[in-house]
Amino acid sequence: MTNTETIQSLIDSGEGYNVEFKVRVPSKVRELTEEICAFANADGGYLLIGVDDNGQIIGTGLENDKRSAIQGSISEISPALHCDMYAVNIEDKTVWVIDVPSGKDKPYIFSGSIFVREGANSQKLRTVEEMRSFFQECNKIFFDAIPCSWFNIYTDADEQAIKDFRTEARLSPSTADKQIFENLELFTDKGIAKNGAAMFFGKQPERKFPHAVTRCVLFKGTTKVYIIDDKTFGGPLYQQYLQAMAWLESKLQVAYKIEGAGPREEIWEIPLTVFKEAIINALSHRDYYEQGATTTIEMFDNRVEVSNPGGLLPIVAKDFGHKSMTRNPLIFGLFTRMHLVERVASGIPRMQEAMKEANLPEPEFHTDGMFTVVFKRQNTNSANHGIVNDTVNDTVNENEQAIINLLAATPGSNASEISKHLNKSLRTTMRYIKTLQDKDLIEFRGAPKNGGYFLKIKQK
Repeated sequence: MTNTETIQSLIDSGEGYNVEFKVRVPSKVRELTEEICAFANADGGYLLIGVDDNGQIIGTGLENDKRSAIQGSISEISPALHCDMYAVNIEDKTVWVIDVPSGKDKPYIFSGSIFVREGANSQKLRTVEEMRSFFQECNKIFFDAIPCSWFNIYTDADEQAIKDFRTEARLSPSTADKQIFENLELFTDKGIAKNGAAMFFGKQPERKFPHAVTRCVLFKGTTKVYIIDDKTFGGPLYQQYLQAMAWLESKLQVAYKIEGAGPREEIWEIPLTVFKEAIINALSHRDYYEQGATTTIEMFDNRVEVSNPGGLLPIVAKDFGHKSMTRNPLIFGLFTRMHLVERVASGIPRMQEAMKEANLPEPEFHTDGMFTVVFKRQNTNSANHGIVNDTVNDTVNENEQAIINLLAATPGSNASEISKHLNKSLRTTMRYIKTLQDKDLIEFRGAPKNGGYFLKIKQK
């Protein structure tokens, strides 16, 4: 039985891979049992009855007949599964807890169906064959759930990674790190950290998992012959995501739409949201058992490819784009808690919709061996009225960008004013101005003595 403080901590942490809130017992008790079955097929979890989706404690009563109905429904799970059910008092309100263990005899079946946990949601699989196929694909155990004997939360955890998680997951600052790890089921029953904990929160986890990195490569042309830039990012997985996004932003073309005196609107040649989806998917769903390949982002003149080792699982391939299943539910659950994943199986449709809204070709998906999503580059797409510059970001240095920002806010600034803004000499400033003029990004207007510089509007 878990104590009241732990239950309060679980509520503060919010719903996730191992926690589900219910305001009350649903009219169809089997809905609870489906969640219980899903927890048993994963790493276990807690069903908290009397808590709404926002984590507000409502409280609820649970009469004997309701408890009997729940226990009777649980008894229909095969093989037999024992769950603890008890009440805790929090804020003078009663919360009922169903404590579900990680089943030792997976897969568990309820009413002829198999339920599995995917992020903060449960999904139904239709056949035992599908479930067995999935577990065989994963070598019968999730890589991120394997005990990681070398990882110590006190000496090997990256403080910034934990801080970032606390912030993005909106956790209470009073909850101890160890309590968070316990709430997230990042320890085994014997108190040993799991691989998922080390990869998501460890200092330089690539020292022990050399394949758990993200490689970003920029090629010249449309083939893999000439490499212009090649970066490999390690560290905690969320950090890899941030670094990969920053690398992409430095390479992609961006245009700026200026309307009146308002803030400029960035218009990327490919919407950034599709890369956010693709990278999170790659980090969450890749096959970490495969040590001969890494997550890769490859940019060519005509396309960008995001790839991860491991093709689609058989049960996903049958209903691609509508059914989701991850090889790493702990990692996926952590990204979900950071609000980087909206809902199960929504990533593919969101990428398709974002490309459609940008009037770009829909992404292509290749699923043989590696899972690869291909985004076509179409640089002329950003030709809209009022757009300034179509330059590649990495051709504009920090000082040149500062000039662009100044002229967007204060059109007509002269060289002296720009020099003062940059805190650079007039000679140095004029060199930056000349470069921007050569790139056709700014122009001088007016008389030599009282004129100034303006962003150059391209009418297309």
